[in-house]
Parts: sequence; structure tokens; C-alpha cells
Amino acid sequence: MAGPSAPGSDGDRLELPCGESVDPHEIDLGMREYNCPCGDTHGVVTDVHPPSRFFPESLVAVLQETIDTDDEFEEFGTPHLMGVVLEEFPEAVAIHDASDDGAVGYTLLWLTDFDARRLHEVVVELVVELMEHAISHADDDDAITEFESQMLEFDVAAFVDQYRRQRDFESEHDRPL
Repeated sequence: MAGPSAPGSDGDRLELPCGESVDPHEIDLGMREYNCPCGDTHGVVTDVHPPSRFFPESLVAVLQETIDTDDEFEEFGTPHLMGVVLEEFPEAVAIHDASDDGAVGYTLLWLTDFDARRLHEVVVELVVELMEHAISHADDDDAITEFESQMLEFDVAAFVDQYRRQRDFESEHDRPL
């Protein structure tokens, strides 16, 4: 599934953007980062990670209602978010198609040159750009002006920090004792 310019899988190993490689079986569903022998930490995303990893459920619902997908996925989700990242940063994303490997628990795996936090910022930045593009085609000048005004005040890093704290706090309360 790796594109010609993107690092990808080679046999049983996935070549990472840094040049190292990893056995996809080493990546489990709970991983959000991979500590690489190169010394860097790479963001890990699988197709089973919900888009709420990056955005509140309310925004995910809006994205799913407004974005039509013309692919094998039922609705807009994590594969689409990672597709946007891959389109913008093809050299920074390694992809593994595990659809024929029932031992890993996921179908698609992405490892990025970014750590998990920076990847989160990149995803938010790119979705904001998509939203700006979409609103620019609206026939409502007031809506365009309002959106642009809100985006001038929107701080991606602050949003990511706040959302990660909120998400991590909520997940702690969901764990059984």
C-alpha cells in the first residue's frame, strides 16, 4: 500500500522514514509511539484508532456528516486523516498494509517521522486547512468572515495540549480498577 515516494514495507519489515526498519508484529494496538533504534520517537497510528484520538467526538461527527468518502471505508475516519498527512508529507510516513495478516489486529499501520504529539498538531493543522478551503466555497460571506475570524484566534498547539490532557484524563476513568 506504500506509494512510490513513501517509505513502506519490505517483506516482513517496515522501513521507517529515518531508514531503520521494524517488524509490524512489534506494534500493538495500544501503541501511540515507537521508540526507534535511531534515537527518535515515531508516531504510530493504526486504522482501528478512532479519529477521536485527534478530535473531540462532536467534531468527528461533523466531519463524518459533511465529508463524502468514495472508497472502501464506510465513513470519514482515521485512514482519511492519515491519507491527508501522507499527501502533505509523503517522505515522513511509512505505511504497512496488514490486511492479509490476522496476527496484528489492524489492517493499516502508519509510522511517522513525527512523534505522537507533533503528529497530532499536523493532523489538526491539515484539517483546519481543509475546513478553510471548504468554507471558502460557501455562498455565505458572513459565515466565511466568522470562520476566518475564529481561525485567527485558534492556537493549534494549545488545542492539542488541552485535548490530549482531556482525552488522557477521560481514558483513565474508563479503565477498570
